[in-house]
Amino acid sequence: MRYSDHNMMHLESVDHLTDEAFMDLCQTHSTMRLERTANGEVVAMSPSGFRSSTRILKLIKQLEDWNDQTLLGELSESSAGFRLPNSAIRSPDVAWVEKSRIESISPEAQEQFVPLCPDFVAEIASPSDDREALRTKMREYISQGARLGWLIDPFQREVEIYRPGIEVELLGRPSTLSGEDVLPGLVVDLSKILNG
Repeated sequence: MRYSDHNMMHLESVDHLTDEAFMDLCQTHSTMRLERTANGEVVAMSPSGFRSSTRILKLIKQLEDWNDQTLLGELSESSAGFRLPNSAIRSPDVAWVEKSRIESISPEAQEQFVPLCPDFVAEIASPSDDREALRTKMREYISQGARLGWLIDPFQREVEIYRPGIEVELLGRPSTLSGEDVLPGLVVDLSKILNG
């Protein structure tokens, strides 16, 4: 095992696992949050601190309320794994997938790593996160099919907005975020996320 990137542990002895073997590894080590890179490297993420977890929940609650009203898709949190087109298996803090895309996947496959990139992803930085590593993940989501991504940094009180084919937009101390045309009608109140 090798430790790097502040909060990630690279498990060199288990690289290049099949999806099934990686799922078994995740179930065996259910207290760890594991991801697999496009190169097949298995990376263990450290657990979130209490405050980081509450920030994620505050974002999820607002998205869930919107999703319950619109019924446009499915929402997940970081325990869900997505097998991206490049073969990476990623677990964003928050992800949303349009309804027809989920419905096109068999119920059995939905119990595994879902073979698609979410339409929307959000990552909320914690104190130990390497910001460049998070930015790399956000760029990966966009390159693999995400239509909107938010990288929320509550410590700098900044949000980076990622969209396909457009430069990253940096917002300093925003009070709200729009779901744009990906999450139509969604307006997220950031006051408790950036200040909480």
